Amino acid sequence: MAKKKGDEKVNQTPQSDNEEQNFDEEPDFDDPEGFVDDIPDEELLADLLEKKPKESDGYENVVVVDGCPQVGPERLEKLQSVINKIFGKFGKIVSDYYPTSENGMTTGYIFLEYDNPQNAAEAVKATNNCKLDKQHTFLVNLFTDFKKYSEIPKEWEPPAPQPFKVQSDLQWYLMDPDAYDQFLVGIGTGVALQVWQNALPEPVLLQERPNWTETYAVWSPLGTYLATFHWRGVALWAGPKNWTETYAVWSPLGTYLATFHWRGVALWAGPKFSQFQKFFHPEARFISFSPCENYIVTFSPSSDRGDDKKLIIWDIRTGQEKRSFPPPDEYVTWPIFRWSKDDKFFARLGADVLSVYETPGFGLLDKKSVKIPGIRDFSWSPTDNVLAYWVAEDKDVPARVTLLELPNRNEIRSKNLFSVADCKIHWQKSGDYLCVKVDRYSKVKKDKNDIKYSGMYYNFEIFHMREKEIPVDSVEIKEPIQAFAWEPVGSKFAIIHGDPANICISFYQVNTGQAPTLLKKFENKPFNHLFWSPLGQFIVLANFGLTGGALEFLDTNDFTIMNVSDHYQSDVYTNVDTDGLDTDQANTVEEVVEFFVKEEQTVIE
Repeated sequence: MAKKKGDEKVNQTPQSDNEEQNFDEEPDFDDPEGFVDDIPDEELLADLLEKKPKESDGYENVVVVDGCPQVGPERLEKLQSVINKIFGKFGKIVSDYYPTSENGMTTGYIFLEYDNPQNAAEAVKATNNCKLDKQHTFLVNLFTDFKKYSEIPKEWEPPAPQPFKVQSDLQWYLMDPDAYDQFLVGIGTGVALQVWQNALPEPVLLQERPNWTETYAVWSPLGTYLATFHWRGVALWAGPKNWTETYAVWSPLGTYLATFHWRGVALWAGPKFSQFQKFFHPEARFISFSPCENYIVTFSPSSDRGDDKKLIIWDIRTGQEKRSFPPPDEYVTWPIFRWSKDDKFFARLGADVLSVYETPGFGLLDKKSVKIPGIRDFSWSPTDNVLAYWVAEDKDVPARVTLLELPNRNEIRSKNLFSVADCKIHWQKSGDYLCVKVDRYSKVKKDKNDIKYSGMYYNFEIFHMREKEIPVDSVEIKEPIQAFAWEPVGSKFAIIHGDPANICISFYQVNTGQAPTLLKKFENKPFNHLFWSPLGQFIVLANFGLTGGALEFLDTNDFTIMNVSDHYQSDVYTNVDTDGLDTDQANTVEEVVEFFVKEEQTVIE
């Protein structure tokens, strides 16, 4: 039996001076008793008051465009033609007015009237801050906004200082003398959560809470915080009791644990897993952390707060909303935003564009997206501000893989590819190599909107990122590919390939100045997943199936099988993980997976 944290000394950690929380209820999003709200409704409920029915003044469909060129009568007709071409895309322009000065020159701002307010609002949203040329940038507003701007106080009053709140040590777990890791277990549907310490000889239960989150929880990248999701928002917790309403997620570095609730997401951190932060985002169901845990992204696909509040980026430390985005126009994979390794940039994929944003301003890099016709996917290097993207082929134009360096947008390497059906981008964790798996075809048949490929074969394009001019090697495999995985630290990669009747596992070594060499090939292996040890050398071969599973531990130095574990008709494996320190290397891998098997059996029984 696993032990609960009691009399035994597991961690000597500082206690927070904050009062003990009531963990039998979800995180409290209400104001404390006696709280006096000095914020007017116009500021606090601005988004709701905007929807309040009000008498129309007839100017809702008029926009004011500033930043236009100042021209004389001889060039006015040309200016009108340019303006109508740009702003006519958003709806019918009923009338326009170009004010002029005494000398007949236009004043640089104009008035445009659309036939309905919706077209006017769309024009403002799409064209504000857009450049006409190098000297002119449009500043576009609704005519009705001038009333709002006229009510801004002339004298700025600084906000009242907030009392300092003492936080517990967010990296307390790093002080453990035995360097034991922590892991999270969800029970049942994920409503109850347990935080365990992977101690020896048996794991120790640090914290257990029912109803800690409403959906799930997420740890921050450094492990400092735990985020929980709630109906009214997201909460951050620091330190380990009633947490989640669905499931929980660690942050990438293990600093935080995130839990989901009806009102939003909560983050937990610190030795007692106290609530560190909460983010009010009703019905948030997806979150992602930036790699350095400075920011968290929440997404509520079913929220009724309005289109501009469904995708929000928050500052974890302050809880401040940094920027919000409307929902994507079409189906996309999560996460929508992908971050650079140092949190300086994040990017999203659009229709024939790649939009790269920079922090802390959260505006577009160089105030414009990168136009890349045919772009299908991209991925950041785990160690450098370089991203790889691939472009689909178009008629006689071949597909292309490109390495783009930021922020200068230099293309440091590209390679054309022919007869391409699809590509998958795989970075090695150390950033030394990049592999692009290319699905290639011998024949293609196009039937209306459907494309059918035949004679499929597969290439692995290996980019040597640390060598001069980034040379590229290629490995070709004829059989269908089941899985691919880089050795995190090292120069080997593994491939599962073949038909279901004869699954093979091949290991390759990447070399300098020559093509990758085949180190070992195993035939008739019933595995479909690969899990490398974080420090390389050791790998777990896993088979996830509906009737059970199997694990095989392999030392890739001499390819000896270290251990085999079969569990048929008792367990259904869904994931395998190892500790990030790779302590004692192979022994740690075995212990982690053996514990995983024991715990899963216990839960199922």
